[in-house]
Amino acid sequence: MKIKNQGLLIVLALFCTYFIWGSTYLAIRFGIESFPPFLMAGVRFTIAGAILYCVMRFFGAPNPTRQQWLGATAVGILLPAMGNGTVCYVQQTVSSSVAALSIATAPIWMAIFSSIWGHKITSKEWLGIAVGLVGIVLLNVGGSLHGELASAMLLIFAAASWSFGSVWSKRLDMPDGLMASASQMLAGGVVLLMVSSLQGETWPQTISQKSWGAMLFLVVLGSLVAYSAYQYLLKTVRPLVASSNTFVNPVVAFIVGIWFANEHVTTTEFIALGVILIGVFLVLSASNKEI
Repeated sequence: MKIKNQGLLIVLALFCTYFIWGSTYLAIRFGIESFPPFLMAGVRFTIAGAILYCVMRFFGAPNPTRQQWLGATAVGILLPAMGNGTVCYVQQTVSSSVAALSIATAPIWMAIFSSIWGHKITSKEWLGIAVGLVGIVLLNVGGSLHGELASAMLLIFAAASWSFGSVWSKRLDMPDGLMASASQMLAGGVVLLMVSSLQGETWPQTISQKSWGAMLFLVVLGSLVAYSAYQYLLKTVRPLVASSNTFVNPVVAFIVGIWFANEHVTTTEFIALGVILIGVFLVLSASNKEI
């Protein structure tokens, strides 16, 4: 029964990271129409982290130890701050669908960083990673990122930071359960607010209803629900499976971007999307035990 329940939880967690996070790219675009990028990301994660922290404490979860706070802060800097914060910054000039498609490089970095700690990547996984990389090359050669070297490099940096933090988090001392998500988001949010201050960002004089709605979506669904689901996956399944959302997110981002924001997607980008989906199928269908 426990195995069946765990299987259901894994499916639900994957659903959250696939479809909710796939929609957050458009929510970020709507949010930065009013909010500066780092301020928006900082407010999002600080509020979500504080809410979850208070809820967990109310239900009796112990306060993280000093060592656990250090581990959570390291992951908070790598995931919410460097990973998501960079994406928010780049989306000032890049469409939500293209940003999501570029982040699909994450499993490539995940495999590399997992190998450092002894994870043996199967030949089928390497094939899937290679196919996914071909899709990313297509995007940069003939898609919207053509000629946007700085944006492309920043998005790859975001994916690498997120991936390294994800793999490293499995080796760090972390609080139990959802307190890990709470402390990571809280730490990452505070760091983002510091970066926002250093960048001279200020609270917007006027905020549209669309931006408020986007902020609410990002705090509740993007952070409280999906980020916690991702942390559960990191503790339960292989890193490559946990990060497989980065392959599926572009599909969702394409759909919501075209539907709700009239974003234009080129033929090359559709081809790149198809190639990347083949890659994720190969990665997910491979079987291997992490060391």
